[in-house]
Amino acid sequence: MTSPNLQDPPQSTSTMTTTNKPEITLYWLNDSRAQRIVWLLEELDLPYTIKTFWRTSSGLAPPELERIHPLGKSPVLAISFPFEPHRKAIVLAESGFIVQYLCDHFSPKRGRERLVPERWVKGKEGEMGGETEGWMRHQYLLHYAEGSFALTLVIGVVLSIFESKNIPFFIRPVTGFVANKIYQAFVLPNAEKHIAFLDGMLATTSPSSESSASEEGGRYLCGGFLTAVDILLSFNLITTRDGVGKMMVSVGEKGKQEKISLWEKYPRVGEYLERLQQEEGYLRAEETIKAVEGKQDKGE
Repeated sequence: MTSPNLQDPPQSTSTMTTTNKPEITLYWLNDSRAQRIVWLLEELDLPYTIKTFWRTSSGLAPPELERIHPLGKSPVLAISFPFEPHRKAIVLAESGFIVQYLCDHFSPKRGRERLVPERWVKGKEGEMGGETEGWMRHQYLLHYAEGSFALTLVIGVVLSIFESKNIPFFIRPVTGFVANKIYQAFVLPNAEKHIAFLDGMLATTSPSSESSASEEGGRYLCGGFLTAVDILLSFNLITTRDGVGKMMVSVGEKGKQEKISLWEKYPRVGEYLERLQQEEGYLRAEETIKAVEGKQDKGE
């Protein structure tokens, strides 16, 4: 999508640029899904600029973001072409679309760092059903992260408001009680479905091949190497772990059940998330975000 009026708001900036590539600007909002776009940019080794926005006291995005994109959401990514002054900037919104577009244009086609599995099984190029399992998983998870899984997270975030300081203290016990009941009846069971689903995918991912599954399981969701959907799903998993990961769920057969935390029940998913958070690109992105947040704390 091209921007009819790309304007730079008066926000603090962290810049990394080169002169002979498109200039990439990430419009970043604190405590948002923009964090994983920083990680993706680091993995792709792309120079970029961060323009920062901060949530209001009510927890909402500031209205200035609407100057960048009509919905006023983050992440939004702009790609401009200073070497072609008459060419309009490209403005991308929605995490899945941003990830897909960047990988289509900037991800290496060969080698571990390509971030997208090979599409075709050798000898079946262009055939319906000739796609590798890794590529099919990648395409599915690209939409799943922002679709089915994200819905449960959004409901959880909305319910957390009923337990926050934004609710008058004299009715907070009531709203908190209602929110907890909904958590137990809807959010936790659905969150467990998603964690169990991803646990199953990890268990059957081939550690060395993109075209077949293995009972041994792999290190990542689409094969033996990091892909863009691992980056995309990191936010969902961190939010789930921090939000409902300590809530108790049942294990064992009927009549012999016991209660353990959701995160304890699926250790493979926990280990997978820990592995993601040790990736070099993730650590670089984390340092970048800390630097940006540090500037805000200092009032720069």
